[in-house]
Amino acid sequence: MLAHAAGKARSVPGAVVLGVDTTVAIEGDSLAKPGDPDEAASMLRRLAGRTHTVYSGLCLRAGEAEHVRLAATDVVFRALGDADVDWYIAQGEWEGRAGGYAVQGRGAALVTAVHGDYTNVVGLPVAALIEAMASARAAGDC
Repeated sequence: MLAHAAGKARSVPGAVVLGVDTTVAIEGDSLAKPGDPDEAASMLRRLAGRTHTVYSGLCLRAGEAEHVRLAATDVVFRALGDADVDWYIAQGEWEGRAGGYAVQGRGAALVTAVHGDYTNVVGLPVAALIEAMASARAAGDC
């Protein structure tokens, strides 16, 4: 994930560029973006009633320097029945979302607790970004 974030930052021209890559991890497995509604539903059923960790790799490229950070946030899902999963999948919000949900939208109804940086779960770990920016400034990179 860190390598993917760095690759994103390297792929865009500019003096200062940000690359971020987010995934959901549970029991040693990484749940990236589901390919279809069935895969999204399977992910939600796996997360239901359990705690998982959202990881984001962040790379702030400033000139030739790269300031890399890893953010981790634990998220607790409530127990979900088939009707809950079917309702959420029908909303279409799962598309393009690591783990098949978006906590900042209707996916908030699936979550009972967030332990750590909420913005990391949304997909941009602001605390890690601020740290990377401070590091870049201290190094004179920007």
